[in-house]
Amino acid sequence: MWPELLPQLCNLLNSEDYNTCEGAFGALQKICEDSSELLDSDALNRPLNIMIPKFLQFFKHCSPKIRSHAIACVNQFIMDRAQALMDNIDTFIEHLFALAVDDDPEVRKNVCRALVMLLEVRIDRLIPHMHSIIQYMLQRTQDHDENVALEACEFWLTLAEQPICKEVLASHLVQLIPILVNGMKYSEIDIILLKGDVEEDEAVPDSEQDIKPRFHKSRTVTLPHEAERPDGSEDAEDDDDDDALSDWNLRKCSAAALDVLANVFREELLPHLLPLLKGLLFHPEWVVKESGILVLGAIAEGCMQGMVPYLPELIPHLIQCLADKKALVRSIACWTLSRYAHWVVSQPPDMHLKPLMTELLKRILDGNKRVQEAACSAFATLEEEACTELVPYLSYILDTLVFAFGKYQHKNLLILYDAIGTLADSVGHHLNQPEYIQKLMPPLIQKWNELKDEDKDLFPLLECLSSVATALQSGFLPYCEPVYQRCVTLVQKTLAQAMMYTQHPEQYEAPDKDFMIVALDLLSGLAEGLGGHVEQLVARSNIMTLLFQCMQDSMPEVRQSSFALLGDLTKACFIHVKPCIAEFMPILGTNLNPEFISVCNNATWAIGEICMQMGAEMQPYVQMVLNNLVEIINRPNTPKTLLENTGRLTSPSAIPAITIGRLGYVCPQEVAPMLQQFIRPWCTSLRNIRDNEEKDSAFRGICMMIGVNPGGVVQDFIFFCDAVASWVSPKDDLRDMFYKILHGFKDQVGEENWQQFSEQFPPLLKERLAAFYGV
Repeated sequence: MWPELLPQLCNLLNSEDYNTCEGAFGALQKICEDSSELLDSDALNRPLNIMIPKFLQFFKHCSPKIRSHAIACVNQFIMDRAQALMDNIDTFIEHLFALAVDDDPEVRKNVCRALVMLLEVRIDRLIPHMHSIIQYMLQRTQDHDENVALEACEFWLTLAEQPICKEVLASHLVQLIPILVNGMKYSEIDIILLKGDVEEDEAVPDSEQDIKPRFHKSRTVTLPHEAERPDGSEDAEDDDDDDALSDWNLRKCSAAALDVLANVFREELLPHLLPLLKGLLFHPEWVVKESGILVLGAIAEGCMQGMVPYLPELIPHLIQCLADKKALVRSIACWTLSRYAHWVVSQPPDMHLKPLMTELLKRILDGNKRVQEAACSAFATLEEEACTELVPYLSYILDTLVFAFGKYQHKNLLILYDAIGTLADSVGHHLNQPEYIQKLMPPLIQKWNELKDEDKDLFPLLECLSSVATALQSGFLPYCEPVYQRCVTLVQKTLAQAMMYTQHPEQYEAPDKDFMIVALDLLSGLAEGLGGHVEQLVARSNIMTLLFQCMQDSMPEVRQSSFALLGDLTKACFIHVKPCIAEFMPILGTNLNPEFISVCNNATWAIGEICMQMGAEMQPYVQMVLNNLVEIINRPNTPKTLLENTGRLTSPSAIPAITIGRLGYVCPQEVAPMLQQFIRPWCTSLRNIRDNEEKDSAFRGICMMIGVNPGGVVQDFIFFCDAVASWVSPKDDLRDMFYKILHGFKDQVGEENWQQFSEQFPPLLKERLAAFYGV
């Protein structure tokens, strides 16, 4: 709004007085940082057209400070591909190359930063020079100034995401790998900051700013599914656990780069790494040994296949490192072992699982807080991989986790809740033994009573209890009343606060709706775990009224959790849901909006559960939801991995397909006329789901609809055959329904046409239909 400002500042750059020039550049750099988009807009008549060429002139200035300002200013416009910069891109790159060997670290840092961003937005301009850029970055990654080295190291992270990575980098790995590995050592300053020489600190209270905010993931309904574990289910986020240094540093960047490059080059990385690793892992200096263990963890995901032959030797060595006298070695060993947990669990349990578990449990009780944290996180990963393999050791595991309750300071307590919740998810109903319940519940309930309603520590505890309630089922009954009451209170308080805030925003604060979301999710866990036993609790509370409000909340996560709870209550105590159906169904209908995929999914699932309870009384509501469901199931681009709260993938249209099947099961006359519009995607989305109750009811529905409208399936009959063949063992009466439809179709078209039709079948499908249904 100050039109004279920019021209005047740009003018001052020409001043003979050095201080004036530098001051003007300092101001311009801040303006460029804060207003990069505005400077490239017609609103200001595109001042960049003048500014960019002006800045480029100063790349050759005699003062390093001014050269550095000039690059920093231009750098602000790379990511947005500002037109004025794109028009001068070749001059820019040429000038950057000229500054490559500048004496000033700040200039070198800005040159590296520019090249990293150009790699992302204008790789076409860098490709001709790629060989020399890589050579340059190899030098800069070893720059004696750590800030320069860090900027340069980002280059490898960015390059790994480019399709040309393999082609341009393969011949340089022999130089790059040792540089990255060398960057993964703790620097002396890191060790001082991390108090790496302090071994016992468990009695020192946590400072509050050490505790990162946690984000609760709302409850999402999924279906059991055959699919493999999605690749890289552990994100590279956890790339080692220097939280105290949570600022990004050369060690973390080098480790992350090695991790992504391992995913690009896979086994081809190992010839460059294995000779180095030997020297590192058995090195007498702990800092070097520690970096070797980090290297081993960083390549775990990408080089897994190639590492398998070495693991029988390496895993025992790493398990030994869990008892190292240095806390930082113990903690990194926890992390690296967790990255190989999948392999450990695939071996006979006595070989590696048992020793690993024994040592990790000792580390959970370590005297060092960082080791406790790393061990707890690693143990949670091991639990997810091992699942019921842990059942024989449950007593010992629980003793350790419960003992940790009395020992842990604030921050690690939150991670401990997670390890207990994951244990409950992993072993399920095996936890429902009186001796286990007596160990586990008293400390959890004690914490529950200590925490106030406003305390955010309730989130991880509620999540943990939700998993425990689902696993213990009826074993949770003695504890359910106070837990249920408090959840209802949390929902009620949050709704009341939200109402006050809407009416008088100047007087009241907006509530933290996470309290309500987490409470709704724990109520879902109770309904799922306790089943019919939850009925009396619901009867004595106003949860249905609260749910009616939550289902209309403006925040998608609140609606998502409410629909999950509605579905669970429908299964557990429909008698309380039924009187509300007329009010609830229109809300469910309006939430069938695939823009909010998890909300839509949970609403769809709840409608399916309501169908199964309502039976023919569902008829007045069919039209309210059917068109939306048909539209969702026909969407071509639904994301492949909808909802993975279990690490298992659910085909995105499986839940809509099941609900359409269930609607057709209870109201075939109403749904069957639309059969042709959904039969093909319906069949393809249910063929991968394991046999279960939900699939059973959906297929009964489709068979009944085919009975009403056989013409609707004719054109896509091959898809129906394929879906039928996906059943391993349908119940006898369902098998009869399939048999009748298949034979009916065959009789209808005649032997000869059937022969021609079945010629299109893949061999496996042909065999299965012949074997199971004699067609």
